[in-house]
Amino acid sequence: MQAKRKSPLTETASNGVKKNDTVKALTIDLKKDGWDKSKGFFLRDIPMPTLDEKKDPTDATAVILKVRYAGFCGSDRGIWYRNAFCDMIHDSLAKEKKPMRVLGHEFVGEIVEAGSMVKTLYYDPDKNNRAKIEVGSLVSGDSHVTCGRCYQCRIGESHVCLNESILGISIDGIFAEFVKIPAKNLWAVDESRVRPEIATVYDPFGNAVHATTKVDFCGQRLAIFGCGPIGLFSILLARNFGAAKVIAVDYNDANLNMAKELGAHETIKIRKETKKVEWAHDEGVVEKIMEITYGKGVDISMEMAGPSSSLNNAIQSTRRGGNVIVFGIKDGNITIPNFSRMIVVRGLTLHGIIGREIFKTWQIAQRVLSDKANGIQDAIWNVMMKRGKGTILDFKKFNPESFEKAMEANPKIIFRVNG
Repeated sequence: MQAKRKSPLTETASNGVKKNDTVKALTIDLKKDGWDKSKGFFLRDIPMPTLDEKKDPTDATAVILKVRYAGFCGSDRGIWYRNAFCDMIHDSLAKEKKPMRVLGHEFVGEIVEAGSMVKTLYYDPDKNNRAKIEVGSLVSGDSHVTCGRCYQCRIGESHVCLNESILGISIDGIFAEFVKIPAKNLWAVDESRVRPEIATVYDPFGNAVHATTKVDFCGQRLAIFGCGPIGLFSILLARNFGAAKVIAVDYNDANLNMAKELGAHETIKIRKETKKVEWAHDEGVVEKIMEITYGKGVDISMEMAGPSSSLNNAIQSTRRGGNVIVFGIKDGNITIPNFSRMIVVRGLTLHGIIGREIFKTWQIAQRVLSDKANGIQDAIWNVMMKRGKGTILDFKKFNPESFEKAMEANPKIIFRVNG
């Protein structure tokens, strides 16, 4: 019989961790760093997370994770440059009466300690199930911590939970050597099906799965506006789901080249020029899409970048009766000129996409990534992540200047936290 695994947090273990130790974490401290006059993240020592059910009864359903890999997301980029999630971070820290937020929300890690109720609620006794939530399990997890009590959660729409918190934004995240996280958010990872580096990006890949399953893509023409990581994931998924033509639109040549390599049929570069108003659409882009689609417009547009101009490019490029998938997140107001004529009269449907459908989206993502025949997992590793060359960085050697260069040169960056 296999001996029961000892928690490395109850005594000095092979990793040398004790409960009174500190761990490294990437943070922003509103008091020390400020918001308006700073950028980037700051590597600091923070207290080792612990489970104390007497002090906090919710720890009974939480776990301590030893983070193996952590992914850097477009949302993190927005925080890095201070152009996204300002209000959410400030308001949540004020509510918690503290100045510092631990950032990050994409991860793969090992469960090293579990609350008393975790086994009762989440353990699967099936001997043939390689994917279990228990001490020793390798897991990823959803970044949206939902309440389970509101109307949306009760009817199976927890991705739009009324009381959700988001790791690394409105609650402390996972850019740390060890973290505490609710067990209900975890998704067990089977390394024989999905390599850990790829499982680290389950969360943003799930965004793309959610966006590309909102409507039927089979036989459709579509344009993807914004070829960052989630836009690139969407190209792979759209082809897998049977799209007849995929048009990739971006201002960055490297992104467009990668989009072509991942399967985009056509690429269009947005011209960088001064506009009278920042929300104006690019007439050249719309004209090119109309030319490609024989004057009809695409059946589906996917706005994956965030600016008002990108949304208006998507709207203007969509055929009458078509669908516009709206995912790009950017703080501030959006202007849609001639709204009644462009949206109502033309019969467009706008779909707002947030997060993932927990855990329906995760199951689809796992099946897509596990299918060796479609080549999606290999494409992410070989093309987007360049087989780890320059895209997997040592967390403990974090340097803001060199990290920013790597971030600007690659669509996806992953930290190796505990190798």
